[in-house]
Amino acid sequence: MKKNKFALQIISFGLIVLTFIACDEDFATLESDVLNTDIATNFDILSEQHDIIAYTKALGPVQTNRLGLSTLGVYDDLYGRTTSSFMSQLTASTFNPDFGENVVIDSVVVSIPYYSRNTGTDDDGNITYEIDSVISKGTSYKPINLRIFESNYFIRDFDPNGDFNEGQAYFSDRSASESEMITTLEGTELTMLRDYQTSYLPTTSADNVITINDEGYILEGADDADGVPEILARQAPGIRVKLDPEFWKNKIIDKEGDPVLSNQNNFANYFKGLYFKAEAEANDGSFLILDTNSENANITIYYSTPTDDSAVNDTATYVLRFGPNKINFFDNNFTTPIENGEPEAGDSRIYLKGGEGAVAGIKLFDGFYDQGSGITEFDKFRNDFVNLEDNKFVSSKRLVNEANLVFYVDRDQLDSENEDPDNEPNRLYLYDIDNKIPLLDYILDQTNSTLPSLSKFSHLGPLQRIDDEFDGKGVKYKLRITEHINNLLLRDSTNVELGLAVSLNVNIEDASLGLTQSKLKNSDDFTVPASSVLTPRGTILFGNNTEPENESKRVYLEIYYTEPN
Repeated sequence: MKKNKFALQIISFGLIVLTFIACDEDFATLESDVLNTDIATNFDILSEQHDIIAYTKALGPVQTNRLGLSTLGVYDDLYGRTTSSFMSQLTASTFNPDFGENVVIDSVVVSIPYYSRNTGTDDDGNITYEIDSVISKGTSYKPINLRIFESNYFIRDFDPNGDFNEGQAYFSDRSASESEMITTLEGTELTMLRDYQTSYLPTTSADNVITINDEGYILEGADDADGVPEILARQAPGIRVKLDPEFWKNKIIDKEGDPVLSNQNNFANYFKGLYFKAEAEANDGSFLILDTNSENANITIYYSTPTDDSAVNDTATYVLRFGPNKINFFDNNFTTPIENGEPEAGDSRIYLKGGEGAVAGIKLFDGFYDQGSGITEFDKFRNDFVNLEDNKFVSSKRLVNEANLVFYVDRDQLDSENEDPDNEPNRLYLYDIDNKIPLLDYILDQTNSTLPSLSKFSHLGPLQRIDDEFDGKGVKYKLRITEHINNLLLRDSTNVELGLAVSLNVNIEDASLGLTQSKLKNSDDFTVPASSVLTPRGTILFGNNTEPENESKRVYLEIYYTEPN
């Protein structure tokens, strides 16, 4: 069953934040007196709206290594088509293996699980699953063509032209820098075989068609005395294909005793990895987010050797897992080009697109309130809300109860492109674009969950849809930034530019996971959130320079505050 959310099994941490609870005695006193509108007769609960500047920042090639996850497949939306492929180093499970004499390979299986969750059992006692990481059009998953090659390109750990121990960045356009393109990628193509319980269906053409479903795999052994096959293992839904054993006998088994199987460095130089190339099937397809870090993501060589009793063979396995060095490649065929917006005046529309797409720049309290006297909009805002001495906070004039950024979806443009509501991103990520970190609201939001659709729910409000239907057309996003605004007022924080991006999973930006933002190929400083690189989704929002007929849809900052009357 198709779903509109991604439950990437990522465990978020809990932060205990104490330093922002009580900042100033006057402020704390004012807050303690505001109980509610019925008894707080000496205070007025008011609100005001502020204009902001919002503009599109087109990205170009983005860094796609060190993301942890891998994407594969075909995605179509109002911007056009994105096809994602990936390459990965392999790591051997053991070194200096002793395979034995007269080895016969029984089968070679590639397994890569989807992100899925157990939903119970069926009438036969088989585990049922729900897939959370496949994006497809309509109510059913579309197959893709998959070709697997031995990689001819060695993935480096470090940048030879960078600072000491600086990691090598690889980009979505198959490059390592402006001058180094990855041109020697496709080596020997591996032949796929039919799997009796398969996600792989050979066709009469040269295409390798991978079907996609939510059924798990039951791996069976020999029959018992009653003729019932032994269940060796159960595997969650994913890609599972058999490969021609001849390549693997020559590449691995016949190298027993060779230094290439003695350690990981030798092995990585000898066997540079695999390249998984996705193509459309019947001009259609699905987009997969794959758990290549899982222990169950591997290439398993099942082999046997004869014993003294010729009727019995010893069976064993040799496992190759996907290494930490993985790179995604995006082939974009955009029918709606994305161009840079106007950072000074702002745009009428904000174009957001994951992957090699676009993010938005957001400026609060930008420009001058009174240029002649040198009073900026930010100065005016602070003076309205707090008392200052030497430009430092002294006491509060108003107490900010809530502050929200409100973005409306441009339904006319999405509807004119017949955009599927399922394609509209359910979550956006707002962040400090200058310092490449989350806002304080993100850190303080305790609505953490392993389900991205429920994480950071207070700060990063999900897409509000028509009639609140999960598959309804999108209307607007409301992103709460109360703590960020209080930070500006009370703690002399810098009024930094904010960034806005579509997000695969807002938990990915949690600092405890150790992921850093991805670089841009054409920029020395600007970076992109990892959760945006991993999703192909996109949308169009109204900006601040809207036409008069769309004035009510213009993006704005709303602030609710309490003020003594």
